[in-house]
Amino acid sequence: MEARIDHLMVAAANLDEGAAWCEATLGVRPGPGGEHPLMGTHNLLLRVATVNYPRAYLEILAIQPGRTPQRSPRWFDLDDESVRDALRREGPRLLHFVASVPDVAASVAALNGVGHDGGEPLRASRMTPRGLLEWQITLRKDGQRLLQGMLPTLIQWGETHPASALPESGVTLQALCAHAPEPAVLEHAYGAIGLRGVTVKAGATNLGAVLDTPRGRVTLESKGL
Repeated sequence: MEARIDHLMVAAANLDEGAAWCEATLGVRPGPGGEHPLMGTHNLLLRVATVNYPRAYLEILAIQPGRTPQRSPRWFDLDDESVRDALRREGPRLLHFVASVPDVAASVAALNGVGHDGGEPLRASRMTPRGLLEWQITLRKDGQRLLQGMLPTLIQWGETHPASALPESGVTLQALCAHAPEPAVLEHAYGAIGLRGVTVKAGATNLGAVLDTPRGRVTLESKGL
């Protein structure tokens, strides 16, 4: 069993703020993404792949105005008032990460086996200029991230991966680090799904992503949100 970093998720109060944040922080404009009718969200995308993270991209995600989700609560704690309030007050922030797996059902079972209920795989899709993009993604009924976002949401892609259509951005992911008060718990969970590419350290809950950008080296942090 092997899991790899698929994408970083930056949440924003709205996509206009997300795009402006990306340009100011990383020095580039993100590219178009799409809509998620199931969750009432939409996104912008930016390729950040390297040899060590070959299909990695950054997703800027926001609730879509006027769109009622087909399923609620929304994913990634986006309906949590503390998360919404922080995004309104402090701006876009790294909130979570998603790991790709070859067999999402087997990976869910592995997490359950070490005491972490990540939810059931849910089929989702969205249209792109190249056709329908399909995937299975883990989602809890309460929409919550595991361990404040330190344990990734799992995804199994269909025939097409979105990174294949993303141009080089000049931004590359260099490292991802998860700080946790009980790092052994996190390491055990990572080991259960064979997750590679994430360093675990003891400390206050925080997800940190190191990126090389046109503005120099930048570190994005969740800061316990």
